[in-house]
Amino acid sequence: MLMKWKAVAALALLLSGPAFAAEEPGISATEIKVGGVFPFSGPASSIGLVGKGLIAYIQLVNDRGGINGRKINYIAYDDAYSPPKAVEHVRKLVESDEVSFMFGQLGTPGISATAKYLRSKGVPSIAIISGSSKFTDVANYPLTTTGLVSYDTEGKIYAKYLTKALPNAKYAILYQNDDLGKDYVNAFKAFLGKDFDRKVVTASYEVTEPTVDSQVVNLKSSGADALVIAGTPKFAAQAIRQAAVIGWKATVIINFPSSSVGGTLAPAGLDKSVGVIVGTTNKDILDPTWKDDPGMQTYRAFLDKYLPGVDITNGSYLTGYQQGFLLEQILKQCGKDLSRKNILAQAKNLRDFVVPTVLPGIKVNTTDTVNMIWTQMRLQRWTGTSWEGFGEVLDARSE
Repeated sequence: MLMKWKAVAALALLLSGPAFAAEEPGISATEIKVGGVFPFSGPASSIGLVGKGLIAYIQLVNDRGGINGRKINYIAYDDAYSPPKAVEHVRKLVESDEVSFMFGQLGTPGISATAKYLRSKGVPSIAIISGSSKFTDVANYPLTTTGLVSYDTEGKIYAKYLTKALPNAKYAILYQNDDLGKDYVNAFKAFLGKDFDRKVVTASYEVTEPTVDSQVVNLKSSGADALVIAGTPKFAAQAIRQAAVIGWKATVIINFPSSSVGGTLAPAGLDKSVGVIVGTTNKDILDPTWKDDPGMQTYRAFLDKYLPGVDITNGSYLTGYQQGFLLEQILKQCGKDLSRKNILAQAKNLRDFVVPTVLPGIKVNTTDTVNMIWTQMRLQRWTGTSWEGFGEVLDARSE
């Protein structure tokens, strides 16, 4: 009887360890539950493909046996880019599915609507797909790390480039009327200071609008020589196409969330997109420079096996793939301690981590005070067949 009691006590002690503690939902001996929310449908469905890429990478990890003996049970829901749906799904993930943490939630409006709830529940939200600068404020978002270069940083990089390339020109900004778009406008205001009102004209759109054609026509009439498009792929494609149709020979810059060849440039017209500029962290799958690159060859093989038939030029799949790399690394660093506290600690302890599909010189470094996974970019220009990089790698923290 004593032996039996000792065995039960030993089991209880084991189950009270960091990986199985009652206060650590989503953890068992064989799996870890992780939650995600994406716009698989709706006006931003083209960037919802990030979720498809991530889910496929997780399948790859599980096929290899998981991480530290556990499979990843990744539960993802579709919020159609609707904040009320995001709230509903996140509550379900936390209260019904009992996920350990959130990973890769996509969409500034939905993330904004759910951040306070997740913090109140003590649930980390890692590598969110939003560049909204507010989420980089560690004091207000202590359980969050970001998975995009902040829109504020990206916007300042573009403002700096334009003031050098077109110092005497007027700049037009077409922006989505939400946190995403407004961050780019505010970045130009911060960079240009008192010159903003003289040098910049803006026009906004709602994600519910069918087109942005009229906004583009109005911006052209301002006489601007540059057009900065700060939005999502559907509208970026419309703006590029409309600018070409009306003969506006502006220098066009699009934001990184709209940089997919398949999601933005192809719908706009690859010929109409020639000369378009964007900042990026990634190697371009169409660029012959990377034809024999081991990282890109592995990515091609991954697509062939796990996402056969998809458009390989759609950069959203690559973003999801890279998110998978990050999730894998964080869980590897956690070892046997899968407490929420340690998951967050390891997400903020990435040191010179290199994802094999990013441009040379770009590394991931996070700390307790820097929650941004990506802080560097390089500018590139569309040639008609591929992206062509130019200039040096720019670091957010030096901009």
